[in-house]
Amino acid sequence: MATEFTVVGQSPARVDGIEKVTGAARYAADYALSGMLYGRIKRSPHAHARVVRVDPGPALALAGVKAVLSVDNVPRVKHKGAPPPRAGGLVADQYIFDHKVRYVGDGVAAVAAISEEIAEAALDLIEIEYEVLPAVFDPAAAMQPGAPQIHETEQNLVGPPFRLERGDVAQGFAEADRIFENVYATGRPVPCYMEPNACVCHFDQSGKLTVWSSTQCAFMVRGILSEVLAIPLHKIRVVVEHMGGGFGAKQDLYQHEFICALLAKKSGRPVKMEYTRQETFLGGKTRHPVTVYLKQGVKNDGTLTAREVLYTANTGAYASHGLGITAVGCLDIASLYRCETHQKIEGRAVYTNSPVAGAFRGFGAVQAFFALDCQMDEIAHALGWDPVDFRIKNAVGDGDRSPSGHPVLGDGLVACLRRGAAATNWYEARKKTAAQQAGVLRRGWGVGTEMHSSGAYPDIKEVSNALLKMNEDGTVNLFTGIADLGTGAQTAMVQIAAEELGLPFEDIQIISGDTEVTPFDIGAYGSRTTYVGGGAVKKAAADLKEQLLQLAAEKLEAAVADLEIRAGHVFVKGVPASRTSVKALIQGEGSTPAPSLIGQASHEAKVAYSFAAHFAEVEVDLETGQVAVKQVVAVHEVGKAINPIGVEGQIEGGIQQGIGHSLTEDYLIDPRTGRSLNAGFVDYKMPLALDMPPIKTIILEEYPDPTAPFGAKGVGEDPIMAIGPAIANAVFDAIGVRIRDLPITPEKVLQALKEKARAKSGESR
Repeated sequence: MATEFTVVGQSPARVDGIEKVTGAARYAADYALSGMLYGRIKRSPHAHARVVRVDPGPALALAGVKAVLSVDNVPRVKHKGAPPPRAGGLVADQYIFDHKVRYVGDGVAAVAAISEEIAEAALDLIEIEYEVLPAVFDPAAAMQPGAPQIHETEQNLVGPPFRLERGDVAQGFAEADRIFENVYATGRPVPCYMEPNACVCHFDQSGKLTVWSSTQCAFMVRGILSEVLAIPLHKIRVVVEHMGGGFGAKQDLYQHEFICALLAKKSGRPVKMEYTRQETFLGGKTRHPVTVYLKQGVKNDGTLTAREVLYTANTGAYASHGLGITAVGCLDIASLYRCETHQKIEGRAVYTNSPVAGAFRGFGAVQAFFALDCQMDEIAHALGWDPVDFRIKNAVGDGDRSPSGHPVLGDGLVACLRRGAAATNWYEARKKTAAQQAGVLRRGWGVGTEMHSSGAYPDIKEVSNALLKMNEDGTVNLFTGIADLGTGAQTAMVQIAAEELGLPFEDIQIISGDTEVTPFDIGAYGSRTTYVGGGAVKKAAADLKEQLLQLAAEKLEAAVADLEIRAGHVFVKGVPASRTSVKALIQGEGSTPAPSLIGQASHEAKVAYSFAAHFAEVEVDLETGQVAVKQVVAVHEVGKAINPIGVEGQIEGGIQQGIGHSLTEDYLIDPRTGRSLNAGFVDYKMPLALDMPPIKTIILEEYPDPTAPFGAKGVGEDPIMAIGPAIANAVFDAIGVRIRDLPITPEKVLQALKEKARAKSGESR
């Protein structure tokens, strides 16, 4: 029998909704302190060069300039961009400023002035002498002998290759009836969060630093600032009141956060730094461009016998999360479809003089699943299988183990495929579409799939903490370090606490995003917030609930096991008349209130897998090569939807991003100079509201995870993984040509059609 919930599974108004719709919500750039200065960064015009000399004199002579920083007067501490315990897969290769620049946009100096206009003018007055060095932008070229050395590492590799081997792939391929071998590639999309990177820094008279920042990981910002600037943790406070998106890219510290603090210290005044939109491209993070060589052997009955992979990621000028996304991509390509006996998988993260690639929604898995699911589609067509049936045959399910050794609970992938096939009338729809092809507009259907763990365990120890304090009137303050990127995470945390405590949703107030008052949380990434952070909230609420029941047991003269809390009242089970309100219980008798009650917990999570299958219909114009997505049916198995509207919003947002990454979005770099060609929303083309197709979202709750709060698994990253291969496979279904690199632009479609026509003409001769 399904568990009955009163708050979980509902979609109440968001706890931050009124602030946001009225404009009262304050983001990092909204803070304005008395005497505040404005900071700006001077960026390198060269992709690779030594900084020979920096002369700040002319800039300092400009009226209104209060401080200038360069490599000559900042701490020289090499860092990873994030401190332990977030250091899994990270490499220390960054300085605040260095004697060498490694990509166009690398920061070389900074100023603080009384206005943004003066600060901008001062940048032009800082004199920089460069020794230009040879640059390399392609990973294959970067690994060649004699290639320019970016960080003095062998073959320009960030670290040792990731390797996963099982069995004997040569034997596996010998056992196969057919072998499929292709190379797939993905582009360089940019997160395009609406709120640019921003921070405000202020030192008080005691030397305490307060930072208002747009970051996903407030405690990580505090930690790395402490490490690099040599300030003890108790002297740093990081505040994140609201965020306008991050998508993973705001996990690390950027140059401006270090610089802002140093400018504030040097000038003795508060300093604000906010990236321009162009700077979010030039100085921000992108998704890793990846090439995936994929070879799979298969028997005629559809059984996979062997899999060989080479996953090569272009991490750009600095490592950031290059090793991490490479490892995750390699693990994921081995996870989704069974190939149990023979696998050989290698992943390489390679330095180039390109923009820095970092964490981005779908962390390494977007690229992996695009390659894997497209090749699974190719195999299905070649063997005469329906694409859905072929996936069902090979899908991982209950009792299987992931490459990291963790069990898969339930047949979530199969459930998503079957539900999506039913919702789209898949088998008949494909036959109908194939029969109606005529003219220059061609329709096709495709399916894409994915699985994703909630959090980054075992690479990172997944720990969150929560504290609940009961007030004298029976209401509760919830303290949590979780970050809300605009996803509604705060609302979900309140729902979890209210459900566990048996209190109305309105009786709980959440306090988050302030390292001074909330317990430690590692940050928002990896679809972990509901699973790990929510787990801590539920355990803390259970702790508080136990204390409440102990008090009620004395008052109601009943055993704790016979009591329950519902709608703010404590009841004796089966005796409705025997009850007391939580408020009365806390207020106590007469002038003697009950003792202060505090529930707290630390939650260490492991792994819970969610699944999705996306079904997309596209229309391809044979004359222009334009691809239009006409409809999407997205099926997600999430265990339990804490807030269904919030879950739907995550799915629809991920589909929007995925459509862009699949068809139009690619941050283009001049292959000769490394300079950006489309750093801004005029030339970088994201799909907007009018470009979006109808989306039907189906939420499955068939396999709640026993380690998750009320069974809820992560959903933030899942939708962006499944939509790409669904679109690519639909394009093939429509026009009969396979495009294996993203984005699928009109030029690529027309070129593929020309090659198809040329091949057909050759066959006819």
